[in-house]
Amino acid sequence: MFFGLSDCLLRDFPMQFLGTDRYYLNPELREIVNIAIAMEKPLLVTGEAGTGKTQLAFEIARSLGLVLEEARCKSTFKGEELCYVYDTVLRLNDSRFGTRDSGRDVNNIWDYLRFGPIGRAFRAEGRCVLLLDEIDKTDSDTQDNLLDVLEDGSFVIREINFKLKAPQKPITIITSNAKRELSDPFLRRCYCHHIPFPAMEEMTRIVRLHYPQIPAPLLDSALPNFYRLRHMGFEKPPATGELLDWLGALQLDSVTRPVEGARIVHLGTLLKRAQDLLKYKSRESSGT
Repeated sequence: MFFGLSDCLLRDFPMQFLGTDRYYLNPELREIVNIAIAMEKPLLVTGEAGTGKTQLAFEIARSLGLVLEEARCKSTFKGEELCYVYDTVLRLNDSRFGTRDSGRDVNNIWDYLRFGPIGRAFRAEGRCVLLLDEIDKTDSDTQDNLLDVLEDGSFVIREINFKLKAPQKPITIITSNAKRELSDPFLRRCYCHHIPFPAMEEMTRIVRLHYPQIPAPLLDSALPNFYRLRHMGFEKPPATGELLDWLGALQLDSVTRPVEGARIVHLGTLLKRAQDLLKYKSRESSGT
């Protein structure tokens, strides 16, 4: 654990994330986030969908007043395009037809470089937050291509053999839903934290951040039924996001009893897949 080390490192370190009015930060997550910020190491955050992995990066940026650069990863991504893309087609087109109205100079290759989220983060004048969301969607080659880039805070623009180095490494948050295993070398270069699904007491705190005026009887009735749904074996069990949507809908509709008999009011805000809805309704009709 980092407790002794963090006390030493963070005592005089001004840039710390302590949570926000919209994000509940438990002590363990707060510890690892601030160690990663101080040590300029990427933080890999895992956990099931809806546990606040992606939102963490947004709230760090909002809390610290920093720009956020975001990459929503896809299976087609390559490491280089997250850094930059050289638009050869545009340059050839400008060479043929001219650049009078564009302001580009065909002799200046920088006019034809398009920087991705990593490139923009490394070029920023001040420190920013870099989010690589759902890195597990990319293949292992892409992950390996990012190893040295993230560790060194630099990459080479091959067309001009220019090394672009960040004046200060961004606060890098990487998320994974564990759809695909990450390589050991990639994991070795990150700090890692798994966000477990919140227990009911912690979930109560999360809900009250979003709905501070929610009536206690409504919350006390809704939460047990929400957790009961999660343990019914659905393909996509409801997560925190669905709970918050459900409670928002209940309050908007002035519902005081979220469950009427065996029927859950506004069930479609909790269960999103057709087979899960059919499975629940089958149980509802049979009284199980």
